[in-house]
Amino acid sequence: MDGISTKVGYGGNPMHKRNQGDFRLDPPSDGRQHKTLCDRAKVFTRAEATRLLKQGAAYGLVSDAMKGDWPKNIWAVAQNGEPVEAILENETQGIYHGYSMGDNDPMAASVRQRWSAATCR
Repeated sequence: MDGISTKVGYGGNPMHKRNQGDFRLDPPSDGRQHKTLCDRAKVFTRAEATRLLKQGAAYGLVSDAMKGDWPKNIWAVAQNGEPVEAILENETQGIYHGYSMGDNDPMAASVRQRWSAATCR
């Protein structure tokens, strides 16, 4: 998966944003009640979202499920400790959008644990 981390990109999705940040989406933000918002993870810049995406891929926090050459999901932990999930939105280019996992996601604890182990290497 090391090669994936250098190739993935972040696209973004306005449904997961209340704060438009610098993502340059159209519409800029359109947070939906039934969608978890990346605002919770305090990721407001494309550079930070891309860094988390690439770091999660480098740490091997990727799903077994693949779409073409890309894992369907990549996980990371934001600087405030919030676990985030990215889902593949463009399987031709390896572009993802991400969102906070929220407290009720059963995988959140596992992502935190694997992230912590990877950062302690």
